[in-house]
Amino acid sequence: MMEDKRVKVIGVIPARLGSTRFKAKVIANLLGKPVIQHVWENAKKARTLDDLVIACDDESIMRVVQEFGGKAVYTSVDQPSGTDRLAEVVNPLDVDIAVNIQGDEPLVKPIMIDNLVIALQEEKQAQMATVIKKIEDESELTNSNVVKAVVDKNGYALYFSRYAIPYNRTGEDEKKKRPTYYKHIGLYAFTKDFLFTFRNLPKSSLAQAEKLEQLRVLEHGYKIKTVETQFDTIGVDTPEDLKRAEEEILRERETGKS
Repeated sequence: MMEDKRVKVIGVIPARLGSTRFKAKVIANLLGKPVIQHVWENAKKARTLDDLVIACDDESIMRVVQEFGGKAVYTSVDQPSGTDRLAEVVNPLDVDIAVNIQGDEPLVKPIMIDNLVIALQEEKQAQMATVIKKIEDESELTNSNVVKAVVDKNGYALYFSRYAIPYNRTGEDEKKKRPTYYKHIGLYAFTKDFLFTFRNLPKSSLAQAEKLEQLRVLEHGYKIKTVETQFDTIGVDTPEDLKRAEEEILRERETGKS
């Protein structure tokens, strides 16, 4: 990165051992490697990151990371979210942008990270950015675990919801007029200053209703820049998700898209 730009970017991969539905999922075996190693290797290819670190809360994760040659630091076991774990890592560092990379998404692509960082660097009024993708699978519209995003003409988020929004009043017989639906992919980039502003925002009714913390940002009047990707990800929340991720990685290898 050019020295005169003075842009310092760190990628942080929060990795928590405990999980309600799938304990120790980040170190589960996926095609001969732990899930977290797939995330690390993909994120490491991002050209915009000056540094990359895994923020873990348990010795077993630290040991796994050390075995594959990754860089890890301990964070408090009491942190309530990945964003709080990110903030703990970033707080003492002299960085401009911090990227929160999900530790349970082994299909994350380096270009997603790069495009996210570039968007935050170029959009001066944006202090936070995230990734969206057009929904192609109709079943995702009714899946409340798939978060939908509505954006304005400049690519800024208007709202996030577990419902299929906008409501399609044209009906099934007019699918050509159907609006474009986007799904939200939980990859975030923050300016360091805004990361701590975000953490300190009061709880909001929308965020509590939808159980989506990014709605606190919108409800308090801040902007979130969205970056569209053509790639999908699979969050490993269950053993079934792990199997889906394995199938997708094998498919990508066969088609040369990995």
